[in-house]
Amino acid sequence: MTDQRTLGSRTALERDVVVVGAGPAGLMAARSLVAAGKTVAVLEARDRVGGRTWSRTVDGAFLEIGGQWISPDQTELLALVEELGLETFPRYREGESVYIGPDGVRRTYTGSLFPAPERTVAEMEKLIGILDDLVEQIGVEQPWAHPLARELDTVSFHSWLRARSDDEEACTNIGMFIAGAMLTKPSHAFSTLQAVLMAASAGSFSNLVDEDFILDRRVVGGMQSVSEAMAAQLGPDVVFLDTPVRTVRWGGPEDTYAEHVPGTEVTVWSDRLTVRAKDVVVAVPPNLYSRISFEPPLPRLQHQMHQHQSLGLVIKVHAVYESPFWRAKGLSGTGFGAHELSQEVYDNTNHEDPRGTLVGFVSDEKADAVFALGAEERKRVILESFARYLGEEALEPVVYYESDFGSEEWTRGAYAASYDLGGLHRYGAHQRTPVGPIRWACSDLAAEGYQHVDGALRQGRLAAAEVLGAGSLTGAQR
Repeated sequence: MTDQRTLGSRTALERDVVVVGAGPAGLMAARSLVAAGKTVAVLEARDRVGGRTWSRTVDGAFLEIGGQWISPDQTELLALVEELGLETFPRYREGESVYIGPDGVRRTYTGSLFPAPERTVAEMEKLIGILDDLVEQIGVEQPWAHPLARELDTVSFHSWLRARSDDEEACTNIGMFIAGAMLTKPSHAFSTLQAVLMAASAGSFSNLVDEDFILDRRVVGGMQSVSEAMAAQLGPDVVFLDTPVRTVRWGGPEDTYAEHVPGTEVTVWSDRLTVRAKDVVVAVPPNLYSRISFEPPLPRLQHQMHQHQSLGLVIKVHAVYESPFWRAKGLSGTGFGAHELSQEVYDNTNHEDPRGTLVGFVSDEKADAVFALGAEERKRVILESFARYLGEEALEPVVYYESDFGSEEWTRGAYAASYDLGGLHRYGAHQRTPVGPIRWACSDLAAEGYQHVDGALRQGRLAAAEVLGAGSLTGAQR
């Protein structure tokens, strides 16, 4: 006799709203709805809250497995951290940084611009200026609506840069800030419009290339503690873990998204629970929408749109040492090298920890290459890259760990979804359009704070406001 799987629960929970996903967006949506007097069930597939934020102890070392940094413009997140009684601390940045050019030569420097050849620096400044102008023209709210949208969305960022500069080092360096550092895709795989949106979400391209701005502060106790605190306030009768949602059905057999009457009953089936409600907020990244069966099916436009959105690939590497040895050398721990295996490295030492921690990132095609290696060989070549920045001491960490969200069942990539060439201007205006009783909320759809926790929180508030039928809630922004 074979085992038989039962979907859902015999008795359905009755709630006003079901939220799918207990990351920052889903928890903020739930928090806002509960504050407005609604009953909510948050159904999370993982055995933890936090989504793409995850803080855990590995071999005695506390590590930020997922997203971790806060920049000064992320006011939604900063306000929530204060409200929850959490504290932040600044990233260590004293001393000189390291730049490794395409010639493999290691150079130290201070300030924001790399110690590249004079002409390369001038070309980088020129490209940054052009991009800043585009950000100012196009803005962050509706980049797809700008007259230049189609033109910019149908040319890769790689090609666009090289049409404006014949300095390959300048183009590669500028491309790195969007490609390897943010979208974690090769610069030939996404459009210039997508790059402009990424820069606009941070206020300007100048902000994006300034690591002292974009990587400003961290949360004491880890970024996941923000989600954990929200979940604790909501309570176990609201947040349900290990509960993957499989089916969302609304209305009768004749009901469609075009004819849906607000208030018509919705039934949500998960592996453990059945919930009946009036509204649903899907708060997972777009690449996971297809894991849910929608009845009636989503509109054709939605099906097409989701096939043009995908997450990138990055290995976040953590190396913990007995002490932050680089500081004694007068180094900040910050390093950049577009041709290096780890294109970025930073001092990621924990608050009041006497040990030193480095974090580095191996992105897109470079990640493909090292994943083809065995674990020990991969560790060796990555640490050799660290050592080229900071010295031979980097070869011998006491703790080593690789974050790989691309292999996780309920994430499947990092950091956030972006469109393929031509997708943003074609579908961007529709990515948050409700379908019947279903609304969408995640950092992947944000304007300000795109692909960051701040953007997720904004999206959660916005979805809650839409459920309540209001234009906004206190602090709600796109």
